[in-house]
Amino acid sequence: MLLVVTSALWVLFAVAVVRGIGFGLVTVTGAALVADLAPPSRRGRAVGLYGVAVGLPQLVLLSGGVWAYEVLDPAVVLLAGAAMPLVSALCCARLPTTRAAPRDRSGSLPAGVALPPWTAMVVSAAAAGGVITVLPLWAPTGLAGGTATAAIALAVLTAGQLAGRGIAGELADRPGARVRTPALTLVGLGVVAVGALVVALGGSALAVAVLAGAALVGLGFGAVQSDTLLALFARAGPTRSGAASTWWNTAYDAGTGLGAAALSAVLGAAGGAAAFLVAAVAGLLAAPLVFRSRGAGGAGPGVERRAPSVD
Repeated sequence: MLLVVTSALWVLFAVAVVRGIGFGLVTVTGAALVADLAPPSRRGRAVGLYGVAVGLPQLVLLSGGVWAYEVLDPAVVLLAGAAMPLVSALCCARLPTTRAAPRDRSGSLPAGVALPPWTAMVVSAAAAGGVITVLPLWAPTGLAGGTATAAIALAVLTAGQLAGRGIAGELADRPGARVRTPALTLVGLGVVAVGALVVALGGSALAVAVLAGAALVGLGFGAVQSDTLLALFARAGPTRSGAASTWWNTAYDAGTGLGAAALSAVLGAAGGAAAFLVAAVAGLLAAPLVFRSRGAGGAGPGVERRAPSVD
């Protein structure tokens, strides 16, 4: 709301910091609530729905917000942005509280247990972050279809993420499905690699190749998101869902930033095709480490979670 009154640079910085802190708290606690409130047999679907809830506003508001800012008064957009989290805060009153189990109150999750799914998340997030950053930069210098293709591809990637997260969550809840064995994570990494390779090979010649590659990157990234979050919850046990969520969110943010910086550097040095080729290779190289998570320690998918109870 301060931005409606002034656009002073120090205010912009202060608002960005405060909103970043708030958003970080919401994402970590929101993911942890999924593990705390969903029964084990439905946790995959809950994680998938959580991913859709996070991604759908991004799909709609990233482009819709720009349109509204140009067509409507900027103050209307800024006030709407302030009102939405306040309305969401009111909805939190409907959430039940939880009572933690008495055992293992350390709250920490050993790095050796968390690293395999964390690594997969970092690599896939780096590929997706690279797509989001590199495509607009590549558009003026050789991307087929130019900026129009880049803009559509970003929307396609986001839609692919929503589909990937939802599908992976549903598959995880099927009878006989598992969380320890990272089958969906490995498949997701492979799909991300194939998508990046499609863009690398056809991005300068065919706009449809860019769109297809972006869709595959988004689909694979979405599957990795859901599966790695489920894997971390399973490894964390019944009292460390907050630590698992923290690991997952740091992987998301670190991977996105790393991919944007690294692939932009490759773009500047060797071109867009080389940048996406690097993303494809990274996805394949991450698979062996993720595969080591089979049989690693941590709770299985049937572990009893904290029971929600209204005080």
